[in-house]
Amino acid sequence: MQIKAASMTAALCLLLTGNAFAHFGMVIPSENIVTPAKKNVTVDLSFSHPFEMIGMDLVKPKAFYMLAEGEKTDLLGNLKESKAIDHQAWTTDVAIKKPGVYGFVMEPTPYWEPAEDLSIIHYTKTLIAAFGDDQGWDEPLGIPTEIVPLTRPFGNYAGNSFSGKVLLNGKPVPGAEVEVELYNKEKKFAAPSDYHVTQVVKADENGVFTFACPQPGWWGFAALNEADYKLKNPAGEEKGVELGAVLWIYLDSYKNK
Repeated sequence: MQIKAASMTAALCLLLTGNAFAHFGMVIPSENIVTPAKKNVTVDLSFSHPFEMIGMDLVKPKAFYMLAEGEKTDLLGNLKESKAIDHQAWTTDVAIKKPGVYGFVMEPTPYWEPAEDLSIIHYTKTLIAAFGDDQGWDEPLGIPTEIVPLTRPFGNYAGNSFSGKVLLNGKPVPGAEVEVELYNKEKKFAAPSDYHVTQVVKADENGVFTFACPQPGWWGFAALNEADYKLKNPAGEEKGVELGAVLWIYLDSYKNK
């Protein structure tokens, strides 16, 4: 079941303040295709409104790890505190040593959002390919909620359409609402209206959605659902929890010869 009350609160804030209201967990690697010339990948973790370039503090995540060929590597202890959009963020360097598809997954510490009267947990992932291997990108990573790519999530051009399936507890989410934003890192773009900041697409009865990405760069997809449990807010009250399945993919521009 999707969070209706939170959506109404967000819409009200939009009307009253004129600001778009979409949070995105972010896991952004320096490369999404690893070659022998670039074996080391820097992975940056943050929390923000990526199109508007409004940052929020990301306290140290509850978990951060890498998955490849069924092997899980804990990277939480490797994180170093950094800054992203002038707010607390985290970073680490990872050496990629063999061919494969590598998934990076962040489970954040729950974030209390008073404007929505709930806690937010965005399970955030990205997938990179190394040394020519491209097997396994369409497999679930076993996260409580996630977007499983149906389009290969690397080696794509701007303008391509991207399809994914929204899972919650391993099952498709019929009619899931997916928010989409471009990481407007260099502030190249301005939105014609608040409605343009966060794009929205609805999944079908099988939890499958498709979206065409018009610009090169990092694109984030966030499917929001309500947890079947509650967490205490800072005042000690039991409140609802928004679970976000967030996926980041990169689209390249065509290069001239």
